[in-house]
Amino acid sequence: MSHGYRQDMPPSGGYETLKYKRNLPLRGPSGAVIFGSVFAICTLGFYRLGQANNERRELKREKAWSRINLVPLLLAEQDRDAYRREQAALAREKEIMSDYSGWEVSLNFHVE
Repeated sequence: MSHGYRQDMPPSGGYETLKYKRNLPLRGPSGAVIFGSVFAICTLGFYRLGQANNERRELKREKAWSRINLVPLLLAEQDRDAYRREQAALAREKEIMSDYSGWEVSLNFHVE
């Protein structure tokens, strides 16, 4: 006994409509906006780099000139220090050799 098949059919009046909505996030900025932003940031960065290089060059020049202008002062100070040390050495020699008659201070005693 074969029974005929019974096909599943939709209810009368049809199924309810499916309620759906695409929930996609915003795509974000376009490629041109991103490119323009990167270009602007790089341009600003290179500008600031150039300004910093100019400032560093100026500071280096100023440092060099300040050292050049300090050389005479440092040489004079070094000369005064050498003279003071020489006078102190002569005074010590005079004091040490005071017991020896005929000793001349600051005379080269190795040459006769």
